[in-house]
Amino acid sequence: MDENEALTDQGTDLQSDQNDNNQSMEALLEESSGVELPQPGEIRQGVIASISPSQILVSIGAKSEGLIAGRDLESLSDEERAELRVGQEIPVYVVNAEDDNGNVVLSFKRAQEQMTWENVERMLSSDEVIDSNVSGFNKGGLIVNVGGLRGFVPASQVSAARRSMSTGDTPEQRWQKMIGDPISVRIVEVDRERRRLILSERAASTESRQSIKERVISEIEVGKTYTGRVTSLADFGAFVNINGADGLVHLSELSWDRLTHPSEMLEVGQEVKVKVINVDREKRRIGLSLRQLAEDPWQTKIQKFSIGQLVEGTITRLTKFGAFARIEGDLEGLIHISEIADHRIEHPKEVLHEGDVKTLRIIRIDSDQHRIGLSMRKVDSGAFADKDFKQLMSDGVLENEDPQG
Repeated sequence: MDENEALTDQGTDLQSDQNDNNQSMEALLEESSGVELPQPGEIRQGVIASISPSQILVSIGAKSEGLIAGRDLESLSDEERAELRVGQEIPVYVVNAEDDNGNVVLSFKRAQEQMTWENVERMLSSDEVIDSNVSGFNKGGLIVNVGGLRGFVPASQVSAARRSMSTGDTPEQRWQKMIGDPISVRIVEVDRERRRLILSERAASTESRQSIKERVISEIEVGKTYTGRVTSLADFGAFVNINGADGLVHLSELSWDRLTHPSEMLEVGQEVKVKVINVDREKRRIGLSLRQLAEDPWQTKIQKFSIGQLVEGTITRLTKFGAFARIEGDLEGLIHISEIADHRIEHPKEVLHEGDVKTLRIIRIDSDQHRIGLSMRKVDSGAFADKDFKQLMSDGVLENEDPQG
């Protein structure tokens, strides 16, 4: 081989080595670019690298380590800290990808909590039955721990057998003796943002939801009042669960005041008292009312009025069938077109205008429908002369007049 051939071969070998190095570097860059750096809010599996009284160092991959320190470390109980070991794999929540000192800040507690909420959400969708123990109570029901979270079992969702043992006038008398007792529950509502976890012992029983509703519908009584919990809100009303079955409170039955949406007065999970106003056993529907348990302001306002009484009213609306007038107390009544004038008219506008103030006579009061019938043509009716005289006397109009005059 001559000198030129040797140089050519050497150049080829150098070029080959350079190509190999370039390929190795490209592979390394590709591998490095695939590494996902820690992001705030994510949960990672880490390995405890070291433990000291002031911090726990956790390796979270990609040659990255983070710290559990400060408040999060202090929030761990002595028992929880004693269970942690170097080399142990644990979930950690990334609080800060890089603090002022360049450290990745981690939280063991928040990782556990987030994973628990995800777990209870899964249990909600799968209707899983959870075995636990009663850990406490409040005036509304029982407290049950589910994976480290405090769940609430409303009194209406406690099983019939357990409720039969909850005798007494105070929550302590009813529930205190049940603390520590085993209990099986199902999750019926999860609201992670508000840290709300609602449970039901009734739903975890051997009865199916369908059979529970059928049983409730067979037992429920129209006219009676029950305590329930709001399960959902819709444009047309609110669904309230009573004894394991949902009933509907129509928008018109929420309040005596005019509402545009149930959220103006209710929220999901709220405990309310409702009155059963109808039950359709064939279609398995329950109609409920909140407003019928509240005092009707209309009934209070109408108490000072009676049929035959003269009142002053302001015309508010004209329709082809009559005119509406507002009387004292913001009550509104209807002057039917036949009660406007003694002669026949085709439309109230022939005699009246909006804003006119007229003396009117009350000729009908319908308390059930909240309707008042008014008349203009009966204002001077002789049929009411005696009543008019008594009203004038009570108003003091005639008390100073000379009866001989």
